[in-house]
Amino acid sequence: MAGTGAPRISVDATGRSVAIVASSWHRTIMDALVDSAERTCRAAGAEPVLFRVPGSFELPLGAQAAAEAGFDAVVALGVVIRGGTPHFDFVCEAASDGLTRVALEQRTPVGFGLLTCDNEEQAIDRSGLPGSREDKGAEAAEAALSLLGTLDRIDARRQP
Repeated sequence: MAGTGAPRISVDATGRSVAIVASSWHRTIMDALVDSAERTCRAAGAEPVLFRVPGSFELPLGAQAAAEAGFDAVVALGVVIRGGTPHFDFVCEAASDGLTRVALEQRTPVGFGLLTCDNEEQAIDRSGLPGSREDKGAEAAEAALSLLGTLDRIDARRQP
């Protein structure tokens, strides 16, 4: 199971703003991912704001715009399901590379909630829907908020 060994992260993100940038494909799965990411942010004291983009390929630009707009963190959520062409590989690689660039260039935590699955059943099993084994929406939000806290502690060490 992919989620084996995943940490349970608890952070205080009171007063922080989080952009949830979510693709529009596979609505049932996406709605579950968004709901759990929003719940996770609110439970940590952060205020989530949802922005929808057409698909997973558009996640990096949406994340970059959110970072430039001053959000403290971004949670990027999407679903790409393998088909019979190389399109899957191109979209997954472009979205992954783009989100990494946003995090590094904008120095903004980006929670990676892009499901890259062979079939819809795998995506449902990671979506946080009732009966799912994993909840990647919550995990992506936890990761972004945790990194936000880590960056705060690192930055505090730089202060004179």
